[in-house]
Amino acid sequence: MIKAIAIDDEPPALKVIENFCGRIEGIELEKTFTMPVEALKHLRKFPVDLLFLDIQMPSVNGIDFYKTVKQDTMVIFTTAFSEYAVEGFNVSAVDYLLKPFTLSRFQQAVAKATEYYNYKKQSGNETPKYLFIRADYSLLKIALTDIIYIEGLDDYLKIHLANAHPVVARMTMKAILEKLPPNAFIRVHRSYIVPFSRIESYRNKIIVIAGVEIPTGSSYEENFLKHFNK
Repeated sequence: MIKAIAIDDEPPALKVIENFCGRIEGIELEKTFTMPVEALKHLRKFPVDLLFLDIQMPSVNGIDFYKTVKQDTMVIFTTAFSEYAVEGFNVSAVDYLLKPFTLSRFQQAVAKATEYYNYKKQSGNETPKYLFIRADYSLLKIALTDIIYIEGLDDYLKIHLANAHPVVARMTMKAILEKLPPNAFIRVHRSYIVPFSRIESYRNKIIVIAGVEIPTGSSYEENFLKHFNK
């Protein structure tokens, strides 16, 4: 059960969230607040898993408010102003709801939060089956078996997927390697990470995956061959 609170300076907006939460399983809306300062006092004593948080409030900007909250608390921003979407995802929002939102759209946001919550709660002994990546101003769930290879592009990554368009995310190679199971993925070049299961052939320092030739870097070749030969 995900514990949540909602913060909005408009009581009717809180009533909508309260009503919608009451119609969805797996989430408990513990309290609602029209005053952010009171919500912050509550959070310090009673941490929750998820915030429904309005952005445009008279006393404080919701994004600034969230920056003061313990950052493993998930947030779904709610606002009537679409221009805040980009900034919202810059502070790791799970989703962004543009008012007035429907029950169906609300359910989608809660489902995304639930999946992300379960992902974070995985045991360290469990082999992950998917990962979450922030791209296109959204939190995307990507199955590891769908990844063909990962390409580094300066400050961005391009994740090439089977039967889907590539996902471009602002992320480092080091950061995504930490999310991938080491027995399934390996870095073979400063610009490439590949899954062992997708390798079709290796010859003359060239890996072929889905017909694409991927070079192995000299500083990565020895480690790659050690694992590949197993």
